[in-house]
Amino acid sequence: MVNYTSRVMTGLESTMGHEIAWSDRQERAIKSAHFTELSFPGCIGLVDGTLVKLSQRPRDDGETYFDRKSNYSMNVQEMLGNCHDLTCLRRYSLWGRLGSAQLFDNGQYLLGDSGYIPLDRIVCSYKRTNGNVDKVDFNACIAHVRVCNEHCIGILKVRWHSLKEIRTQLRKLAENVYVIRWMCCCIILHNFLIWRRDEWLEDDHPIP
Repeated sequence: MVNYTSRVMTGLESTMGHEIAWSDRQERAIKSAHFTELSFPGCIGLVDGTLVKLSQRPRDDGETYFDRKSNYSMNVQEMLGNCHDLTCLRRYSLWGRLGSAQLFDNGQYLLGDSGYIPLDRIVCSYKRTNGNVDKVDFNACIAHVRVCNEHCIGILKVRWHSLKEIRTQLRKLAENVYVIRWMCCCIILHNFLIWRRDEWLEDDHPIP
């Protein structure tokens, strides 16, 4: 069973470049027009991280997996559970390419929450508003737009129920790699269904 699963995962991973891809210029223009209607002209997407809970404390360096919610977890950005979203982004290969003309046109950017810091290509919520009405309103506007991102993550975890909790103990590097591959394959399948217009319904059953 393990061998068959691994073969299927290898097959799915071969499609990653197509199923998990940055938007081209035409797609970015369409997204920018959509976010303009939501009062964020130039925005082409949302950036965020989410934690995947582990059922058990990893054998080695388990404390590094202990997250802010008092669970052992891994970040879907392939970092340990207690890593800050910004830390994860910085360690991801995308970080060094955020200013690339291949990823953004002039004036385009991503929206993030207060877990990030403002950059040329990232607009984020204020960490502290100090009662400033304009900052409070701005944070409220971002939160309103980012609801769809939370909804997307929620559907991902309900559709692929294993992402709610990985029920295995991580004892060696190979097992860590396997779990990361598993999460990536869930995301590949998720995108595959979305792009083929497979509508998610509330009464759909979760997939293990």
